[in-house]
Amino acid sequence: MNRKALELLEYNKIIDELEQYAVSELGKKMISKLHPSDDIDRVKNQLIETTEARKIIDKSSSIPIQNLVGIENVIEKLGKGTALNPEDLQNILGLLRSTRKIIRFMDERKYIAPTISSFAFSMYELSEVIEEIYRCIANNKVNDKASPQLDKIRKKIYITENRIKTKLNEIMKSPVYRKYLQDNIISIRNGRQVIPVKSEYKHLVSGTVIDKSSTGSTLFIEPSGVRKLQSELDILLIDQEKEEYQILLYLTYMVESYSRELNINIETMTFYDYIFAKAKYSKSINGRSVLVNYDGYIRINKGKHPMLGKNAIPLDFEVGKDYKGLIITGPNTGGKTVALKTIGLFTAMIQSGLHVPVDDNSNFSIYSDILVDIGDGQSIEQSLSTFSAHVKNIIEIIKASTKYTLVILDELGAGTDPTEGEGLAISVLEKLYEKGSTIVATSHYSEVKTFASSNTGFRNGRMSFDINTLKPLYKLVIGEAGESNAFIIALRLGMDTDVIEKAHEITYKEKKSYKDLVTKEDKKYINTSSYYNKPKRPKSIDRIKHKEANSKVHEYKIGDVVYVHTVKQKGIIYATINKKGELGVMVRNKKMLVMAKRLSPFLDKKDLYPEDYDMDIIFETKENRKKKKLMNRKYVKDMVREID
Repeated sequence: MNRKALELLEYNKIIDELEQYAVSELGKKMISKLHPSDDIDRVKNQLIETTEARKIIDKSSSIPIQNLVGIENVIEKLGKGTALNPEDLQNILGLLRSTRKIIRFMDERKYIAPTISSFAFSMYELSEVIEEIYRCIANNKVNDKASPQLDKIRKKIYITENRIKTKLNEIMKSPVYRKYLQDNIISIRNGRQVIPVKSEYKHLVSGTVIDKSSTGSTLFIEPSGVRKLQSELDILLIDQEKEEYQILLYLTYMVESYSRELNINIETMTFYDYIFAKAKYSKSINGRSVLVNYDGYIRINKGKHPMLGKNAIPLDFEVGKDYKGLIITGPNTGGKTVALKTIGLFTAMIQSGLHVPVDDNSNFSIYSDILVDIGDGQSIEQSLSTFSAHVKNIIEIIKASTKYTLVILDELGAGTDPTEGEGLAISVLEKLYEKGSTIVATSHYSEVKTFASSNTGFRNGRMSFDINTLKPLYKLVIGEAGESNAFIIALRLGMDTDVIEKAHEITYKEKKSYKDLVTKEDKKYINTSSYYNKPKRPKSIDRIKHKEANSKVHEYKIGDVVYVHTVKQKGIIYATINKKGELGVMVRNKKMLVMAKRLSPFLDKKDLYPEDYDMDIIFETKENRKKKKLMNRKYVKDMVREID
């Protein structure tokens, strides 16, 4: 599937979020490779797996998934002719114990999750391997009871070490040697037990100098009386090492004989981690499974974009039954782009076996590709894409489109002369319809609305707009074209109805009365808003009022869009006013401090973003946002998050 389209739909952000729910690094790797599939049977199976895992998650707070840390390195050592160390064997033991737990766990839940519980049937408990490792290894060391020979050697080592200590203690307590000693402490130097002797008495103590202090005032001597015992101990330690290696080699060969079974266990454990990560994510977004088809039919009931949270305005959408193309119109910042992204993202998520936050009876078609041309109109940063770049993208979309593709186009035909843009938009829509693609597009052009209403394969839709408050409602209404909000806004602001009606006639080549849309409040506003209807006042009063108005600093909020006069660009407020009268403004990804008087308000935050919108998406880098999310969940050693 088209990677560029997935990036525009922000599918990668969903994958990043999903990875946070995996327990093991192997599970995270598997999620990172997750990609939409166009095989309907595979999609159905994946949705069943996610649904069954969600049922288990809803009933069980803890899933016995092993983190599999270091297990890949252990498996790579097998078959190399070397023995595994005790730590490696304990990793194998941990895997097999977790395997036993997951087999029991899934067996108890086979009635609510028959499909995914059956995966555990392929796993191997390997009880004999568990018993042998448990018997031979303890606390990352070879156990005394691992073999009779090792037990015997270690007992001899214990006895010999005690004899050495006893002998040394006798020397230390002897009145003859006491005055020669620097300290009354037995030390170990270079693996041998020694006594600290003052350097001037070295010839009076019989033994071998093993080491000396940094100043040279103390010599560490192994007395002659313990040399023979120490030699015996050295031989015993060599015997111990040989016996331990034989035991580790025996356990390694046993593990290697089950390498196939172990790999199956690791793969199945990783797959369970992957499936349950999907289920945890489903629960976090209140997601559910949907019906799927191959007919190009999409029906979304109360869908909420997963990145906008539970307070997002739900989307009701349908295409593919009576019409193959939907043209959405509406005001800027009214939610058109979000609606397009929601439709495309949901489709990609479903084809990846993920749940989506929708109500029952939602239905999605399986597509071989999703083709997207979106320039995010909700971003205040100017897009680098030009009209020609958009045209090139649309050319590629037309080439790749078939009846098994979903085509999503934002502001089709925009960026050029309106007349030519309308013609180009309609021509593109006709071509895509001929190819049988499912089409969802947005447009401001009246001719495109007319085209959609007069062609049976298309349907108009509009984003609702409250003409009383002049605010978008972010709700899609299918079957109606968007009204000219520019005329309604002008009417609400006091422009005479005859001027509005004349403008409508020029634009749409038809007459329409706007008198019914004028309320009592509008009439009052119209009567009092004209400068010529106001009584004349002394100019001095006007000057005072003007001066007072200009002396008041506009109260900017973080997220407000402003016009920066010094650079002649629009920017977005990222920091409120400081003591110097400066505000933090981000212009084209660059942050700067600008005096308040150098700014003019352009758009309020509330007209751009939902109430709970995370402004970090605009101001922070992707890496910083991921770090912030991770650090809010848990302590991460040595992780640093840099903030401007």
